[in-house]
Amino acid sequence: MIDNDLNSILPEIILSVFAMLSLLIGVYGGQDKRTANITFVTAGLMVITGIWMLFDGSPSETAFNKMFIDDAFSRFAKALVLLSSAAVLVMSLGYMLRHNLGRFEYPILIIFSVVGMMFMVSANDLMILYLGLELQSLALYVVASMRRESLKSTEAGMKYFVLGALSSGLLLYGASLVYGYSGSTNFQSIVTSLDSSNRSLGFMFGMILVVAGLAFKISAVPFHMWTPDVYEGAPTPITAFLSTAPKIAAMALFARVVHDAFFVMIADWQQIVALMSVLSMFVGAIAAIGQTNIKRLMAYSSIAHMGYALIGLASGTVFGLQTMLVYMAIYVTMNVGTFAFILSMEKDGQPVTDIYSLNQLGVKQPGRALAMLVLLFSLAGVPPLVGFFGKLYVLRAAYDAGLIWLAVLGVLASVIGAYYYLRLIYLMYFGDNQDESLDVMKSPILSGFAATAAVVMVVGIINLFGIEAAAGLAASSLVN
Repeated sequence: MIDNDLNSILPEIILSVFAMLSLLIGVYGGQDKRTANITFVTAGLMVITGIWMLFDGSPSETAFNKMFIDDAFSRFAKALVLLSSAAVLVMSLGYMLRHNLGRFEYPILIIFSVVGMMFMVSANDLMILYLGLELQSLALYVVASMRRESLKSTEAGMKYFVLGALSSGLLLYGASLVYGYSGSTNFQSIVTSLDSSNRSLGFMFGMILVVAGLAFKISAVPFHMWTPDVYEGAPTPITAFLSTAPKIAAMALFARVVHDAFFVMIADWQQIVALMSVLSMFVGAIAAIGQTNIKRLMAYSSIAHMGYALIGLASGTVFGLQTMLVYMAIYVTMNVGTFAFILSMEKDGQPVTDIYSLNQLGVKQPGRALAMLVLLFSLAGVPPLVGFFGKLYVLRAAYDAGLIWLAVLGVLASVIGAYYYLRLIYLMYFGDNQDESLDVMKSPILSGFAATAAVVMVVGIINLFGIEAAAGLAASSLVN
């Protein structure tokens, strides 16, 4: 019995043991001199584990008295988390070393955060849910404030910590109410209790508080207030990480909780999720218009994109869940490419985040600007790029589920949101000419990631590389 349990969490065990060994190597082997080696080995291990997860076709299994579940849904989400984390680690190494942030603890903290995310998406019990969530969050609080000499970085870490503690308190209080009224913390037992008894008002409040705690992790409105400040204040590689892997894990956890623990109450949570979706899309689109800092702009962009992903979740169907997973895969690819570009924005060796520094970039550095143009068009949902199909899928899921009003509002929000993406393109090609421009991108790694992501946005028009089929299988394993 214990062998089967350990086999179910073998990837998590491997990563955890590697992280602890790396910690010992870093401490006793020259500390920051080992940063590059630890980073590349960490990224390689994550890629191998992610591919293993993606092609693992084993049947669904539960472990540790049904507290942990290993199914197609969790493996798909883990693969996205691992691959995106590896990409961010590799493309951020040069930046971290150039700006005296190349501490050996950085990749180790990322590993622990990723392990927490892997437990989150496999949680089948409120206890495992919370443990995974806190393991992820505690590591992220630290990396967000890694630049200790920067007031903005320490402020970002403090805001993230305080508001994260608030969200954890909401989630814990909600979980205690759910346990009190259902008599169990196991998701299947909670559903069974709802089938056999009347749904009390106290249980409803518990569900709402749990949803609110999870909404904080995906930056859904009205729990988004931490996002712009943390994105701006944290070092840019950390911002890139925050906008990718944690969003996938939190969205996957959100889907598992509402489908496994609260599916019987779909009429209740569907309204909450749909409302958060609408608010996130419009607040993200409108608030981004006035931003001149590209990291804050990407923060509001992230809020808006989580709104679109929530459309698929709000539909409450297998197809809707599939579209949500496809959308998250596309979103992460676009963000990795965009942040590879942002990481390369430097002048005289210093990071630049002002959008007006992009003026005439299309004339001075056409290849770099072209890759960014494709990514921005895809983020805006301009056809026929892959980003357009991501939005089309979630809107279709809402329409098929009878949520026509949600689909219509999604289209309107997309039109509004296109403005701030198009403004960046306008600055690159038609902005005022400046004597000083950004330095030429010298990193082949950043160039490669930005170019690859842009190519995927074009080539993916023909075929989404099997993502649709894998997401469909993952969605079916969760709902059924």
